[in-house]
Amino acid sequence: MLKKFFPALISTFLLSACVTSPTGRSQLMMMPETQIDQMGLQAFTALKRQKPISRNGRYNQAAHCVAQAITRETGGNWEVVVFEDASPNAFALPGNKIGVHTGMFKLVNSQGQLAAVIGHEVGHVLAKHSNERASQQMAVQQGLGLVQQTSLGQSAATLGMLGLGAQYGLLMPFSRTQESEADMIGLDLMAKAGFDPRQSIILWQLMEKASKGQQPIEFMSTHPGHETRIQQLQQHMPQAMAQFQQAQGMGKRPRCN
Repeated sequence: MLKKFFPALISTFLLSACVTSPTGRSQLMMMPETQIDQMGLQAFTALKRQKPISRNGRYNQAAHCVAQAITRETGGNWEVVVFEDASPNAFALPGNKIGVHTGMFKLVNSQGQLAAVIGHEVGHVLAKHSNERASQQMAVQQGLGLVQQTSLGQSAATLGMLGLGAQYGLLMPFSRTQESEADMIGLDLMAKAGFDPRQSIILWQLMEKASKGQQPIEFMSTHPGHETRIQQLQQHMPQAMAQFQQAQGMGKRPRCN
């Protein structure tokens, strides 16, 4: 039943709200982009109120330098904030907002590794993944609501299985797809900005070491496994290296250490 229901449901929505991502992948978009940008702005404003902002000069200089080099390739004005947070994390939000945790600076040891992180997060924004995720969840919720209305005899257990099928059969795989797509977009961005794309491999090796084997199995995770991620980056590396060499020839040589 799940195999028949969800592909038909998603096909219906794709026909009515389908766009193409920067990598050529079909996406489901059901929300106005202006609304998504406003949500990103509100979330970032709330974070600045809730989380302490770092005044570390070295961290701020590095984050702004790398982010400016990356976003110079995308255009637009981007706000960059370093937050006091020990977790090795960074994020970018719709509306051109970038946040970097201080814990990230304790993990990376080169400007290229930081560029891989920021490039990846900016890639999520460029590919409109927030809108896509919200649209996917909206489509699934509407679909489950339709099932409940038209199948009053369905048991609670069956409806629960439908929800579980949506989670692991649609939402999580889409999320892994988005993560891989952001990796590829970020790799191209950092290379075009003049950062050595090979540093992205080292970044994920460091992330794997930092996770200490605690990452859930790929099927149960919204992120690709570290090994999968590294393999995909290696496959895309020849193209990224060509872009990097072209950028170097154009005099793009960031110095953000």
